[in-house]
Amino acid sequence: MILASEQSLPLVLVVDDDSTMRILLRRAMEKQGYRVAEASNGQECLEIYTRLRPDIVLLDAMMPIMDGFECCLQLQKLPEANRTPVLIITGLEDKASVDRAFEVGAADYVTKPIHWPVLCHRVRRLINQLRLYQQLEAANLELQRLAGSDGLTHLANRRYFDKYLYREWQRMSREQGPISLILCDVDHFKIYNDTYGHQAGDKCLQQVAEAISRAAKRSTDLVARYGGEEFVVVLPNTPSRGAVRVAEEIQMHVKNLALPHLASPISQVVTLSLGIATQSPASEVSESALIKAADEALYQAKHEGRDRYCLHAATCLDEPH
Repeated sequence: MILASEQSLPLVLVVDDDSTMRILLRRAMEKQGYRVAEASNGQECLEIYTRLRPDIVLLDAMMPIMDGFECCLQLQKLPEANRTPVLIITGLEDKASVDRAFEVGAADYVTKPIHWPVLCHRVRRLINQLRLYQQLEAANLELQRLAGSDGLTHLANRRYFDKYLYREWQRMSREQGPISLILCDVDHFKIYNDTYGHQAGDKCLQQVAEAISRAAKRSTDLVARYGGEEFVVVLPNTPSRGAVRVAEEIQMHVKNLALPHLASPISQVVTLSLGIATQSPASEVSESALIKAADEALYQAKHEGRDRYCLHAATCLDEPH
């Protein structure tokens, strides 16, 4: 049984057809505080790598079945394996062999007979480089998440929405499927802010954002803050009937919040106006046409008295479920 503290230790995959050399490498690596897995040939290395995802591979160059050079080349083709450092151990010291090691993707090499302090130093350096790379990658992913996130509601922001809609528009164009858009506007939000204050207004937007998100259930559905008190829902591969059901559920969730809005001329609680549009993307039309249609439907909902949804005039309900 492996303890959780031990699982955090770097894992070294030792690959050598010589069992004595594997024992020596294992002892050297374990003395450095690393966990060790073993493989006796290149094919076994690929199988174990896929299962265990080690932090570094120590790979003998000369082996039967699949030598270290070919194994290293095959490792680069596995998902994300090109980020795992491979250190080739070889008895070949000629320039051609060294050049070949780097050509197939090795991060470093040592020659036999092994100078153990040198090997341990290079393994430690390569693992540290991998850790720094992973930390940098995680930091970059977090920056990307923050760049696409609205600070108040933690929904996607307008910038991310634009990118996502473009990507899904292109996908639906290829798949010849419909894409629906719902624009949501908090009714008489300025009056709400004037009556209850901006802190209450921020809290209101956060609760409305969460309520809208509950109605968008699929992993491909996106809820974003469109700006101010406006939200937008992207529903790929969704005909208008499906979009109407989502809009009705959004209205239900928001009304169930029962957020007091006593100064509203239309209701005693916070409500939404929604505009729905559905289109099947075509090469001659851009996604901006869908936004424009949803915006026109939202304007119609407001014009008709708010606290309702409207379908764009060009959107029909005779599509298949």
